[in-house]
Amino acid sequence: MPELPDKPERHHLVTVALEDYFHVGAFNRLIQHGQWYRFETRVERSTRRTLDLLDEHGIQATFFVLGWIGEHLPEVVREVAARGHEIASKGYYHRSISQMTPGEFRDDLARSREVLQRASGQRVLGFRVADEWFTPQDVWALDVLCEQGYEYDSSIAPMLWRWGAEPWRRFAHTHTFGERQLWEFPISSLDHFGLQVPIGGNWLRQLPPALTRRAFVRWHRDYRAPFVLYFHTWELDPQQPKISAASMFQQVRQYRNLDRMPGHLEWFFKRYRFTSVARHLGLATDLLGRPAPLVPAPPPARAADVATRIDSVRGGCSLTPVTIVVPCYNEELILPYLANTLRSVETRLGDRYEFRYVFVDDASSDDTWQALHRTFGELPRRTFVRHGTNRGVAAGITTGLRAAATEIVCSIDCDCTYDPHELGRMIPLLDSADLVTASPYHPQGAVRNVPTWRLFLSRGLSGLYRTVLHHRLATYTSCFRVYRRSSSMDIRLDYGGFLGVAEFLGRMDLAGRRIVEFPTMLEVRMIGRSKMKVVRTIGGHLKLLARLGWARFTAASDGPRSTMPPALDASPSATRGASPVSV
Repeated sequence: MPELPDKPERHHLVTVALEDYFHVGAFNRLIQHGQWYRFETRVERSTRRTLDLLDEHGIQATFFVLGWIGEHLPEVVREVAARGHEIASKGYYHRSISQMTPGEFRDDLARSREVLQRASGQRVLGFRVADEWFTPQDVWALDVLCEQGYEYDSSIAPMLWRWGAEPWRRFAHTHTFGERQLWEFPISSLDHFGLQVPIGGNWLRQLPPALTRRAFVRWHRDYRAPFVLYFHTWELDPQQPKISAASMFQQVRQYRNLDRMPGHLEWFFKRYRFTSVARHLGLATDLLGRPAPLVPAPPPARAADVATRIDSVRGGCSLTPVTIVVPCYNEELILPYLANTLRSVETRLGDRYEFRYVFVDDASSDDTWQALHRTFGELPRRTFVRHGTNRGVAAGITTGLRAAATEIVCSIDCDCTYDPHELGRMIPLLDSADLVTASPYHPQGAVRNVPTWRLFLSRGLSGLYRTVLHHRLATYTSCFRVYRRSSSMDIRLDYGGFLGVAEFLGRMDLAGRRIVEFPTMLEVRMIGRSKMKVVRTIGGHLKLLARLGWARFTAASDGPRSTMPPALDASPSATRGASPVSV
């Protein structure tokens, strides 16, 4: 394709969706709004990359920003505005118009506009829906935008034959409601054999570059309406954490060709002129009087800071000491997610419990050991223990039990597939038990996004365990538990991996210990891969069931033992504080 010697004087529009990688619509069913705080925030760095790219080409763009970011990361919004770009709204949460009633939509518009104007000091004049695009059945939303005083919208994306009955909707046009008018700037599309294919964002990465560039040149030549180009800030962050729970289709949609995105944008920016929607319409985004000085949001609190704040308000209150054991194997990528979750647990439950932590690195082959020190090194009341060889998750829990110095010991999954906040309800149950175990398969429990095969396997195995053991539980394989340490230390295990988790409960059962089941929710792992080997695990469970069954029905159970098995008995001289321990 021949290059243009000079940029033509005519301006097109460039719009940027300012959101983080875990906000996107592709993951809406996997990641709930209430979980956003758990993820490593990367929107600051991706936004700065976007701003630097635009500055390099002298472009002022329109940034459609989530209100959530305006409230939680106002300094990011202020920097975008300070560098000469327009701030527009993308709603508060990443929701589609189909998820809201007209009243909820009005409230969402007001909430997001208020926080964005406060953060940026600009008038918020435009809107784009965060998830999905407006359909012909959603035109009522344009009426609401008119009513709420918005000047323009950019929520229509002509796709396939969706707006075929109104072909003029493909180009910039006005929508009238009463005495007010609203400009609509649809996402520009490629007309391919009578079907419309949007150009920009995900489509810009998925379609062949030659096709999108040829479509842009043809648009510039044949149409007077401005071309509306769009992309997301996270598309300039190819190193973003991968959401492993996403389907193959979702992963292709999210991650394919991220490394090519800067080059795609460079091609357009070098050859054509772009501007923001407000500048195109001649609208002023003047400051709303004199904006209040932005108080920079504090950096994410370190676990040590949270613990210090809690200590400062405890006064003379007597807190229950509790140790949380976290077995880790190749968990480098999930540790920021874990750290954010534990900070929230400290904040919510720190007025009742004094938490201590034992992090057990089960001979990881990645950078988990160093990452544990970077992430939790300043945490008070913590212990690091490292196995010399890989022993499995049950061995990690057992090592943690031995390293703990409290009577109450909790074990959690490093990936937080069970919500650690539930410890606030599980720990009190230990008053009448020796072990409290989480149960998603309990009638009052729940699962979310867990693969069907895993549900079938776990429920089937639980049914077999119920025929062998005294306690009739719904779940026997959960790692999320609360232990009475004095009742647990003499339990002998033959298995150190996932089988050992079920074996521990089985040995407690056969030893006559009191076990309480707590119904809770199990969610799919978000980042990284499960370490379970399915076929090997099934065979192992069948062997374990046979052992436990033989032990019960022949009255030859080992029962409680005074020593740990040799494989687990390499006891660390665990020290609390700065000294890590290897085992």
